[in-house]
Amino acid sequence: MENKERKLVLNTKNTLYISLAFFSILMFWQIYNLYGTYFIDAMLAEVYEERYERAYIVGIIMALDNFFALFMLPIFGVLSDKTTSKYGRRIPYIVLGMFFAALVFPLIAVAYLINSLAGVVIMMLLVLIIMNIYRNPAIALMPDVTPKPLRSKANGIINLIAYIGAILASALFFIFGVDGGILSNQFDSIPNNDLFSLVPFLIVSGIMLVAMIVLFIKVKENQLVEASKEDMEYGEKLSLTIEEIQEDVPLSKEDKRNMILLLFAVFFWFAAFNAIETFISVYSEEVFGDEFWAGLITAILVVFAILSFIPAAILASKIGRKYTITIGLVALVVGFLLAYLINQIHFVFFLGIAIAGIGWALINVNSYPMMVEMSHKNNVGKYTGYYYTSSMLAQSFTPVIAGLVILINKVYDVLLPYAIVLSIASLLVFIFISENKEAVKNIKKGIDVFDVDID
Repeated sequence: MENKERKLVLNTKNTLYISLAFFSILMFWQIYNLYGTYFIDAMLAEVYEERYERAYIVGIIMALDNFFALFMLPIFGVLSDKTTSKYGRRIPYIVLGMFFAALVFPLIAVAYLINSLAGVVIMMLLVLIIMNIYRNPAIALMPDVTPKPLRSKANGIINLIAYIGAILASALFFIFGVDGGILSNQFDSIPNNDLFSLVPFLIVSGIMLVAMIVLFIKVKENQLVEASKEDMEYGEKLSLTIEEIQEDVPLSKEDKRNMILLLFAVFFWFAAFNAIETFISVYSEEVFGDEFWAGLITAILVVFAILSFIPAAILASKIGRKYTITIGLVALVVGFLLAYLINQIHFVFFLGIAIAGIGWALINVNSYPMMVEMSHKNNVGKYTGYYYTSSMLAQSFTPVIAGLVILINKVYDVLLPYAIVLSIASLLVFIFISENKEAVKNIKKGIDVFDVDID
């Protein structure tokens, strides 16, 4: 009787501290994509005069780093599942990873400044290896201490904080650019404006170190796990899976089918979205005449995603994650379609980008919790590895294929149609996932929406 009247309450304060790890990842990733593609393209220009000829090579180089993630994410997911220490299972990987990533990250810009293509590629690979050591543990920490029904809400907060990092990164690109950005007119007297490209890397590294220190001091992982033990057990009874999840017991046939469908859908929507992320700098210069537009496009995409993260989590608690993600996929297709068909009218183009940002929020907030819904509390890292292996496989695949599509068509304007086709593919796969409808009806009885525990 006590359990039936019980309410699960999300500890918002702890969720905010946990989000600092993902904040650093997304901030890093945004700078990495905006600058990395541009650096490589600029240095290849000395050999290949036509930009569309360089696109394919850029795509291959940008995909190489994700190749390591395909192996590392599952390994460090399982490894952190089995780790025991006085600091917890995940924190040692997170803190060490953030520290070394912050030290190495600026060397990408240094290699560009000395005009070393090999140096840029090697530093990009090295920093990605370091990031992939802590990415899985950083993501798995949230479901370790958050009951299943509250994970969309916790993920909404985490994505909200993380995308603030992405906005900050976009602002840095907008201000400093690769040759001084909006500051270039004020600093024409400086002999080498390329030095400005180093500043965002140094700022991001500094912020990562501060975030690492705060997270280490405030997040006592072992204490959180013990404090949330009863809520975690109760949350299992409100799981949206078709059958009950048990440790060392294989998923039911229908839950396994759902997992496979979800992994394919994740692959397709990440392949679509990452194509835009990877080529947005050179796309903006080719289509709009200035790479400055890349920062603006990214900022609009991110701002509207941020505004939608919390509503996306609340919507999922009312209609279920499946239907929320389906709405998000439809929005992604519609947004990209508007941006492609009417890109000469800037208002309509940016409206399409905004709609895509809303769609991405609905997808992003709920898809990872949907995956770890199928995990037991002792193998969250393993299922996190499944999810991110699928997404990283997409991000290895899409720069190469999108670059090839651009090479064949000899224009960057095919980028959005490429993303549209993949978004439609993800929708067609995802709609076949089944959800425990009875659990969706009952789950609202067992949770309080965004109540704050500040004790």
